[in-house]
Amino acid sequence: MSGRASAARYARALLDVAIKESDPARVELDLAAFAELVAGNAGLRDALTNPVVPATGKQKVVAELLTRQGLKPPVSKLLLMLAERDRLSLLPDLLDVYRERLMEHQGVVRAEITVATEIPKDRADQLQRRLAAATGRMVTMTTKVDPSLIGGVVARIGSTVYDGSVATQLQRMREKLLQQ
Repeated sequence: MSGRASAARYARALLDVAIKESDPARVELDLAAFAELVAGNAGLRDALTNPVVPATGKQKVVAELLTRQGLKPPVSKLLLMLAERDRLSLLPDLLDVYRERLMEHQGVVRAEITVATEIPKDRADQLQRRLAAATGRMVTMTTKVDPSLIGGVVARIGSTVYDGSVATQLQRMREKLLQQ
């Protein structure tokens, strides 16, 4: 089984437990804090992901870090279990998948918006509201600029693309003119 698939199993189980016993958003913050600590310290990351280091040693290090950070169950239980099973290398993927599942649970979708020029905040907010109305869900939005669009907007929500760019409209007109 791939690392991403294993991480998905752990993330699904963690979300299920968090929904029943805890606050899923708080769990995400705790998991992210621990992942950030590990990612930000090369020596720690190497020690926790190195197969030569015994699992018992990793458990002790994780237990100490959990105490220092004040992390509580279910995150602390999961991290100790990952250390015991020598699966701490899954942490980045686990966090990514947990965030995806949490957003899905909360009814939130991600939208990637591409525009020709930077748009003002009020226009971005208006666009976000329209996308929320179109999808029937809350929308979190990231925006990037691509001058080749000439004008308009391209919105990607999951696998759906709404292309209202001037460049695409010009391309379609060109194709119609060439067909005649």
